[in-house]
Amino acid sequence: MDLAAIAFDVNGTLIEIRTDDHSQDAFRAVGHYLTYQGIDLRRHHLSELYFDRLKAQQRNSPEAHPEFDGPGIWRSIVEDFASDYTRRLPPQRLAELPLTLAEIYRGVSRRKLKLYPHVRSTLRVLREHFPLAVVSDGQSSYARGELHKVGLTEFFHPIVVSGDHGFRKPDRRLFQFALDGMGVPADKTLYVGNDMHRDIFGAQEAGLRTVMYDSDQGTKEHHGCRPDHRITDFRDLLGLVGL
Repeated sequence: MDLAAIAFDVNGTLIEIRTDDHSQDAFRAVGHYLTYQGIDLRRHHLSELYFDRLKAQQRNSPEAHPEFDGPGIWRSIVEDFASDYTRRLPPQRLAELPLTLAEIYRGVSRRKLKLYPHVRSTLRVLREHFPLAVVSDGQSSYARGELHKVGLTEFFHPIVVSGDHGFRKPDRRLFQFALDGMGVPADKTLYVGNDMHRDIFGAQEAGLRTVMYDSDQGTKEHHGCRPDHRITDFRDLLGLVGL
């Protein structure tokens, strides 16, 4: 295989992750934290506000595959329900509050976070031969922290996260950001993902070659789309690229 670089999806491909986005424990924790910032919101009201604003963001986006802005949702809630006590908080604390709320919400709603088998050992070999990048749907308020938690941040440059751009995969622009960051052509780049629509279809639309990692997550069919390769064991990547 004439290959110049490899890019990866994260959740469902490198990381096995489970979250409960509707977790009442998460909204209770955020609500309790907000009381110390002068804001009194019950968990059910907070949950309703959060998802209504998330849907409104996506509905009002001009993008075909809109991404939401998690800290932006929390910022709007803080602004709308701030008390005099809230407004008297130190400016830096107030400015950091939306990101802190996004992190608390994600942390409490997370149920599992670990690498799939043989991911790290395979990446160690691959990085000796190719530049590696990430193209991931998610929020930067948690995506980079989760990569750091499982010890993968050092392997990738660039790390492209949809939340930084306002649109999600399969938008081809996200893949192009990775190609530009690595300085490589699409037809000599391999993309590894677990979702047939967002990963495989999206990467192929951007001109990349593709590997479907058949994990326990992701959409497995999309309108006749076919990956160039399939693997069920991460170590099989080494054979595919001639290592």
